[in-house]
Amino acid sequence: MEKLILGLDIGGTKTGVVLGDRGGRVLERAEFATRTERGFKATFAELCERIADVRTRGEQAGRIAGAISVSIGGPLEIERGVIHSPPNLPGWDDIPLKQMLAERFGLPVYVEHDGNAGALAEWYFGAARGARNVIFLTMGTGCGAGLILNGELYRGTCDLAGEVGHIRLAETGPVAYGKAGAWEAFCGGAGIARLAVQRFPTRWKDGDVTAKSLAQLARAGDDNARVVLQEVGRHLGRGLAMLVDLLNPEVIVIGGLAVRLGDLVLGPAREELQREALPAAVAACRVVPAGLGETLGDVAAVCAAIRALGGPLYEP
Repeated sequence: MEKLILGLDIGGTKTGVVLGDRGGRVLERAEFATRTERGFKATFAELCERIADVRTRGEQAGRIAGAISVSIGGPLEIERGVIHSPPNLPGWDDIPLKQMLAERFGLPVYVEHDGNAGALAEWYFGAARGARNVIFLTMGTGCGAGLILNGELYRGTCDLAGEVGHIRLAETGPVAYGKAGAWEAFCGGAGIARLAVQRFPTRWKDGDVTAKSLAQLARAGDDNARVVLQEVGRHLGRGLAMLVDLLNPEVIVIGGLAVRLGDLVLGPAREELQREALPAAVAACRVVPAGLGETLGDVAAVCAAIRALGGPLYEP
């Protein structure tokens, strides 16, 4: 009998727990609001409760978990599974998550940066299947990237490859990673909301607006919302241009908000990319929303274990 995978998709806004297989199928699922203000201990306690629940439901159906797989934002030490204060998980300071989960559940645990896990998911099962050079960009609460280069996952010297949210795109703007104008400040969900408040302070205050509500307003013809999302798209395109000129990928897959915002953001992003990057590199590269759509986080959650167990049940 195939041993299945308990996958954890730990984000700053929500956390998903799934039971899946090496074919990327999700068989059981639970989700809860992360509520980072509670701190690590309370969040970890609820996480363990949900893992136990999903594991029990699986066992009742004859589905036995053989590993735990984690997708989580960095910075982190991937092999050791130690989490080092991700911006969107305050209080997760030097947390030996891999060891804690292994001791609690008695299963092997594999941990991966969420950008890398998303890249693997889209490469194995989504819009990047068949490509050799892939950039996957997360657009969730924060912003990061995963890189598949020459058919291999690239993590960098100390597991920090892909931390594109830290790159400064402008001298002024919303703040992320402790600096104004960082890529995450313009293209992460929290940053998009702050950008709307900065650009239209007489209309919106902190807490009044989200990326989702901006998309709804823009689709209804709201000029202010469209202006904000066009600016987000332009900054996204400038960041993409740097990656295209540097890495010359075949495809850039953008997950999360890009799936929900669609051409409201991807349209101006592609235009900016055309203006900023080398024409031949642009011509060789597709920029597409995640092929897995809203299921991306669930599938990415099991991909650390899929990779460790030898990859999917076919060649990507």
